[in-house]
Amino acid sequence: MKNLNLNSAKTDEQSENRILQHRRKKAEMLAAQNIELFPNTFRKDIDITGILHEAGRMSAAELESEPRGYKVAGRIMGLRSFGKVTFAHIQDQTARIQIFVQRDVLGQDEYQAFKKFDIGDIVGVEGELFRTKTDELTIRADRIRLLTKSMRPLPEKYHGLKDVELRYRQRYVDLIVNPSSRQIFLTRTRIVAFIREFLDSRGFIEFETPMMQVIPGGATARPFKTHHNALDMQLFLRVAPELYLKRLLVGGFERVYEINRNFRNEGISTQHNPEFTMLEFYWAYVDFHDLMRFTEEMLSSLARKIFESTQITYQEQIIDLTPPWTKLSFFRALEKIGGLAPADYQDPERAKALVQKLGENVVPGEKLAKVQAKLFDLLVEPQLIQPHFIYHYPTDISPLSRRNDEDPTVTDRFELFVAGREIANAFSELNDPVDQKKRFQEQVLEKEGGDAEAHHMDEDYIRALEYGMPPAAGEGIGIDRLVMLFTDSPSIREVILFPLLRPEVGTG
Repeated sequence: MKNLNLNSAKTDEQSENRILQHRRKKAEMLAAQNIELFPNTFRKDIDITGILHEAGRMSAAELESEPRGYKVAGRIMGLRSFGKVTFAHIQDQTARIQIFVQRDVLGQDEYQAFKKFDIGDIVGVEGELFRTKTDELTIRADRIRLLTKSMRPLPEKYHGLKDVELRYRQRYVDLIVNPSSRQIFLTRTRIVAFIREFLDSRGFIEFETPMMQVIPGGATARPFKTHHNALDMQLFLRVAPELYLKRLLVGGFERVYEINRNFRNEGISTQHNPEFTMLEFYWAYVDFHDLMRFTEEMLSSLARKIFESTQITYQEQIIDLTPPWTKLSFFRALEKIGGLAPADYQDPERAKALVQKLGENVVPGEKLAKVQAKLFDLLVEPQLIQPHFIYHYPTDISPLSRRNDEDPTVTDRFELFVAGREIANAFSELNDPVDQKKRFQEQVLEKEGGDAEAHHMDEDYIRALEYGMPPAAGEGIGIDRLVMLFTDSPSIREVILFPLLRPEVGTG
C-alpha cells in the first residue's frame, strides 16, 4: 500500500510538472507576441457585485434598449471554447460573472492571444451587458487584457479542497476556489468591526499595549520566549494585555479596550491555536454583574446584525442568544450539571480519584481548586450548549479577580460558555495591592513547584495599584471562538487565515 501511495504521489508530481511546463511555454509565446504578462495599467470602474446590483434584474430587452458598459477585472474560473467564441467566468473579491469573447469582435490576433489564457489568469474586461439564451447576465467583451499570468493551475473539478490541511497551508488557493472560506473571513471582519463600533459608541477607547513583555502577565499560561540582542535581555510574547490595560485605568482612563493578538505556548486542538485574537475591555465603576448584562447585549446585538435573529445554528444545534442567559455558580454547576455531590469535589482525595477515573492527570501537590476546575472541564463544560454564565470561581484559580465580599474563598468572576466551550472570561477587578501581591507570591511558589502556567510576580503592576486603581470590571472574549460560533465552523483553524502548522516535508 505504501508503494502504491508513493507511486501515486510521483505520478501526480510528474503530471503537475508537465502542466507547469505547458503554462510556462504559453507565457513565453505571449511574451513573444509583445503581450505583457504582468502589466499594471488597467483600471476597473466597478466591482462585479456593483454590476449585479445595478443591472441584475434587467431583462434582455431592457439591456438591449439601455446599453450598459463596464470595465471589470477578475480571475478566470472557467473556460468553454466553441471555435470562434469562448465563454468564461471571472471572479473578483465580491462575485462572479460570465464573459463572452468573440473572434470577430477582438480580431484574429487578439483572439488567438486570448486562447492562450488559462483558468487562474487575472484579466481586465471592457464591454456591454447582455443576457444569453439561457438568461445568464454576461459581459460581451469588446476588449480583454491579460493582467496576471497564472503559472500554476488551480485544482481541477474544484468544489473546495478535499485535503483539509492543504486548505490551511495554501489558504490563498482555498480563498480563490472556496466561496464558503471567503465568507467565513468576510464574516470575521464584520464581527470585529461590529465589536469596535459597539464599544466606541459606548465611550470605550481603543489602545495598543506591548506584544513583547519583560514579564508575561494577565493569564495563567505558558509563554513564548524570545531575546532582544541590543539590550541582551529575555522577552516574552504576551499571553494577555490585561495588566497594561489596567495600568490605563490607574492612569485615569475609565473605559479601555484592545483587540489583540496573544501567544500561548500550549497544545493545538480544534479550539486552540498558539497565536489567537482576543477582545479585552476594562470598565471603571462597574462590577461583574454589569458585565453579564453588557455581554448579553453585545453578543445578542451581534447576532441580530449578522443573522437578523438571536437564534443561530451551530453544528446542527439551535442556540438561542436571546437575553437573559442562564446563570449558575461554579459549585452549583458541578452539582446540577456535573451530577456530583458536594463530597465528590470538596474532599481532595476523592476529587483527585474522580479526575483520574475520568482520564485526566493530577499533578502531585495540585491545589484542590485546580482539581475542581478539571472536574468542571470534564463533566460540565461539554454540556453547556445554550449560553451559560458560570460565576464565583475559586479564588485559588483566579489570581487577578476580586474576592467575593460574603465568601472570600470564591471570586466575583464569571465565564461565558456557549456550544460546549468557553467564549468569555470576566471578573470584578482586584485593586487591593496587598491582596494582589500575596496572590502573585502564591503563584510564584506554584511556578517554583513546577507549574509552568502560574503567574509571574509583577512588581511594577503592584506599584501601579498602590497609586490607586478605581473599582472596575474587565472581560476577555475569544474572537476566534466567537467567529467559529457565528460561522458554524467546527475547528479554530477554519477561522484563522494562516494557522500554525508543521513545516512541509522538504522545506527548510
